[in-house]
Amino acid sequence: MSETKKYKPGKIREQNSQKILQAAEVEFVKHGYKGTSMQSISDAAELPKANLHYYFTNKAKLYNAVLEDIVQRWNEVLTDITEDDDPTETLEFYIRTKVELAIRYPNASKIFATEIIQGAPNVNEYLRTELRTWLRAKTKIIETWIEQGKMSKVDPEHLFFMIWSTTQHYADFET
Repeated sequence: MSETKKYKPGKIREQNSQKILQAAEVEFVKHGYKGTSMQSISDAAELPKANLHYYFTNKAKLYNAVLEDIVQRWNEVLTDITEDDDPTETLEFYIRTKVELAIRYPNASKIFATEIIQGAPNVNEYLRTELRTWLRAKTKIIETWIEQGKMSKVDPEHLFFMIWSTTQHYADFET
């Protein structure tokens, strides 16, 4: 009796979703939100258009999924930092990783920058809620490091914006 490979539930779904998200990233950078169609993403992903609509019912939901994927990729770098961590090592790792992500995924940075330049119509709510909560939690850790004498006094929010803008530069100019 021959053994058959066991089917892993969700594996094909995950592969197709990632394929669609990657193709969508490329198409949104090339043509912008308005100039991109579900058909062009379908063609780039080499999947039937029906698959796109199965996973992401419309272009707006797909675009928001792309944005969520981008932000999650960036933010997970600092998920586990604590007040006990060394700020030099932590910030060096964060900056290095952000630069690597900007170089490895320049489309992600370009999509996000375009979204912000256009007034953040699709991520405005996220910026006011989830990102603000994330940023406050991380700035409190930096404030604690400053109080503990582990680092020089700096405005933690300005530090994050400086890091974000500097790493954005690498994506914008594809160095």
